[in-house]
Amino acid sequence: MDQLKKFQSFQDLHVPGHPFVVANAWDAGSARILAHAGFSALATTSAGYAFSKGRQDSSAALSREEILANAGEIVAATDLPVSGDLEDGFGATPDACAATIHAACKVGLVGGSIEDATGNTDAPLYAIDQAVDRVAAAVEAARDHSFLLTARAENFLCGNSDLKDTISRLQRFSEVGADVLFAPGLTDLNDIRTLCAEVDRPVNVVMGLSGPAHHVADLAEVGVARVSVGGSFARAALGALMRAADEVLQQGTFSYACDAVADADVRLLMRPGQR
Repeated sequence: MDQLKKFQSFQDLHVPGHPFVVANAWDAGSARILAHAGFSALATTSAGYAFSKGRQDSSAALSREEILANAGEIVAATDLPVSGDLEDGFGATPDACAATIHAACKVGLVGGSIEDATGNTDAPLYAIDQAVDRVAAAVEAARDHSFLLTARAENFLCGNSDLKDTISRLQRFSEVGADVLFAPGLTDLNDIRTLCAEVDRPVNVVMGLSGPAHHVADLAEVGVARVSVGGSFARAALGALMRAADEVLQQGTFSYACDAVADADVRLLMRPGQR
């Protein structure tokens, strides 16, 4: 499937009240496994990739070049549309955000997110006007390509559970052309319902991080269009590894292997040319 068709397929999946789940892969191998599982689209995860490189998840830990090289490997691994976790756009200025979108398109991403978090604990969010300018620049860059832009309001991840301000930020992002809106850390179902009702663009929510684990059907009922899993699939894989290691070292047994994927099955998924 060419990039335009991937974009159109990804765009068409976003129907408020009929959410699809986008699976976050952290490398080419996990992308192939998730594609084989039956997901209709993939996203990258800066957290999952950072963990695989032995680093913490932060905008300072991984460069734009590293993130996009990883994204390109995920794109090449399957024929599914892939959206990128582009963190803060890898720079404070609107021009930096625009450059990130152009570069993301070059590696085959058909969507991606820009967040309004600064990475600075003393001032964790960009001032609203600067945040809007950054999203506007990303939108303009996206229009030069086939690219679905997600704008993220990070209040709830930055210790500010102000729903009114979060909605206001997302409304401003919508006004300058963001295609999808996302407030990570928002977990209360009534709050999600309010958000979906107060904005005019498809809403993404993330599950599997912390707080209530709502059923997809419940998220559909409140108007969600897309559900992502962030780094939780990667952490689930790491959890299995840690439990296996603990069993061997503490008990001297190897029963973890009963739940391991058969070598033949992995070989089939990873064979040359498999997409």
